[in-house]
Amino acid sequence: MALEIGTILEGKVTGLTKFGAFVDLGDGKSGMVHISEVASTYVNEISDFLEVGQEVKVKILTIDDNGKIGLSIKQAQDKPEHEARPKKRERSAPNIWQGQKPKADPENMSFEEMMSKWKTSSDEKMADLKRSTDTKHSGYGKRSGARR
Repeated sequence: MALEIGTILEGKVTGLTKFGAFVDLGDGKSGMVHISEVASTYVNEISDFLEVGQEVKVKILTIDDNGKIGLSIKQAQDKPEHEARPKKRERSAPNIWQGQKPKADPENMSFEEMMSKWKTSSDEKMADLKRSTDTKHSGYGKRSGARR
C-alpha cells in the first residue's frame, strides 16, 4: 500500500504521549497525530479524546524523508456544511431626523448608539471626579499659613 499525502485511512491507536498519539496504519507503517490535530476543540489531556486500541480515521498530512508520517484526526472528519453559529443581525443607526430614540437594550444598539452612551457616561464620571478632587483641594492655600 503506497501512502500519499491527503489520503484518509483507518488506523488503530497504539500509544499516547503528552504531545500526541501513535497510530498503526497497517503493513508495518505507523504515524503520529499531534495533539493539535486530535480534535477541533482545545485538547488539554489527549486521554480525554483517545485510548490505546481505539480505531480512528486519519488523514496523512506529511511524510518526511525519514519516513515519519504526520497524521490528523480532525481533518479526516466530515465537516458539516454550516456549523451552528448564531447569525449576526443587521443593525442600522436610528434616523435622528425622524425623532427616533436610541434603544435601551445593548443587544439591539448600533455602534454609534453604544459609543454615544459610553461617551456620555464617561463625561459624567470625569465631571464627578473633577468635582470630587476640586472640593478636597479647595481648602488648601486659603488659610493663614496654618497647616494641620
